[in-house]
Amino acid sequence: MSLGKILLVDDEPAFCELASSWLTSSGYDVVTAGQSDKAFSVLDTFDADLVLLDLSLPPEFDPQVTLANIQRFGARPVIIITGHAERELALEAISQGAWDFIAKPIDPDLLAVVVKRAVSKHVLEKELALVKQTITPKKDASDFIGCSANAQQVRALIERIAPTDVRVLVTGPSGTGKEVISRTIHELSRRSGDSFVSVHCGAIPADLLESELFGYTKGAFTGAEKDKQGLLALADKGTLFLDEIGEMPLPMQVKLLRVLQEGTYFPVGGRDEKSIDVRVISATNADLVSKIAAGGFREDLFYRIKGINIETKPLDERLEDVSILVPSFLQQLSHRHKQTYSLSEEALDWFRQQRWPGNVRELKNALDSVVSIARDGEVTLSDIALLYPDKVSENNSELIEASTFRARPTSSSHANLDTSMEEQVKQLEIQLIRMALAFHKGNRSQAARQLGLSRQGLINKSERYGL
Repeated sequence: MSLGKILLVDDEPAFCELASSWLTSSGYDVVTAGQSDKAFSVLDTFDADLVLLDLSLPPEFDPQVTLANIQRFGARPVIIITGHAERELALEAISQGAWDFIAKPIDPDLLAVVVKRAVSKHVLEKELALVKQTITPKKDASDFIGCSANAQQVRALIERIAPTDVRVLVTGPSGTGKEVISRTIHELSRRSGDSFVSVHCGAIPADLLESELFGYTKGAFTGAEKDKQGLLALADKGTLFLDEIGEMPLPMQVKLLRVLQEGTYFPVGGRDEKSIDVRVISATNADLVSKIAAGGFREDLFYRIKGINIETKPLDERLEDVSILVPSFLQQLSHRHKQTYSLSEEALDWFRQQRWPGNVRELKNALDSVVSIARDGEVTLSDIALLYPDKVSENNSELIEASTFRARPTSSSHANLDTSMEEQVKQLEIQLIRMALAFHKGNRSQAARQLGLSRQGLINKSERYGL
C-alpha cells in the first residue's frame, strides 16, 4: 500500500532518477516533471500529496517565478530544493507558504524524515475534510434529561416520531419539561429549518386569541390600522406549539378544529382564505378526558390533536433523575456565568431527598438560588440552610457543620469566664469529634487522622465523653 503520492519537479534527470529511487523504495508513488508547466499538467491526473520543487527551473531559471508559483499547488505541502547559494530565497519561499526546504546535495535520511512529516499531515487533512463532508453530527433527544424509565421512554418516542408529521399531545404536570419535549421534536424533524412558534393558550385573553392566531385585516376592528400576520402564518412550514391547550375557550376550539381538518383559515375581518402547512404539537397539564365529560373541551378536537400522546411523570415519581438533572443544570450555569460550580456531597444528597411539587422547574430555580450565594463556586448544605431553613431538618445539623468543617476555623467568640477552662475544652473536643465523624460518615480512622489523633485516641475520648 502506497504511503502517499509525490510530484518531484527538477530539471536534472540524474537527480530525479536517484531521488525517485529513494522515495519509491520507501513506499511512495513518485512522478517527475522537468519544469513548472509540465508539473501543473501532471497534477490534472496525479493527485499528489506532496510537491518537491527545485527553486530554479527552465525556461526562466528565475527563482522568483518559482516562488510566485507556490500558491498554484493549492493545499499540498511544497518542499523547496535549493543549492547552498540560494538559502535566503528558500527562507523567502517558506514565508510565502512552502512547507520546508532541503539543500543539495540531499541526505537521503533527512529527505525521508521531512517527506514523511509533510505527507502524513496532508493525508490527515484530506481524511478530516472527507469526514466533515460525509458525516453529520448525530441528533438525538438528549435535551430531555434523565435516567428513569419514564425519561428513557420519552426520549425513545421523541426520536421515533420526530421525523414524521404526526400530531403530538404532551401531557403531564407543570414544570416537567413539556416544552423541552416539543422543541426537541421540532429540532429533530424535517421542519427544523423553519419556525417553532409557541402559543400559550391560557395566557392570551379569549377576545384576543383569535386575532393573535389568525391575524387580521385592516379595519377588522377598532385599532386595526393595517394588516397583521397571525402566529399561524408565522408557523407556516414549521411547528405550531399550543401550550396549555386545555385552557383554550370553546369558540376558539371550533375554529382551530377547522384549521386542523382542512389546513385553511380566514384572518379576522378577511374574506381571502389562507392555506397553512404546520405540524401541531399541543401540551397540557389538565385531564382533557375529564374536561370533555364536563363540557369544557371538544371531543372532536381532542382526537385531532392526540395523534401520539407523550406523558411526563412528576419528579417525585422519578427522583433518580435528580442526580442527572442537577449536574446538567450546574454545567449550564457554569457556562452562562463563566465560572465553575459544584455541589458538596451533602448538598447533592439534600437535593436528592427533597420532594419537588414544582417538578424540574422548581428544582432548577432552587439550584439557581443556592448557586448565587455559594462561596468559591461550591454549594454546601450550609448555603442551602440559609435559603431553605425549614427544609433542612434537625438530622442535617451535623452535616451542615461537617460541610464547613475544613474551611471554618473554630471561633473563640463563645468563650466566657463563667465556665471553667476544663469544661470549655471538653465541649470544644466533643463538638470537633462530632463534626469530624459526621464529615467522614462515621469512619473513625479518617476522623482521627483529620483531628491529629490516633484511632485508639479518638475511641478513648469518645468513650470518656459518652459519644
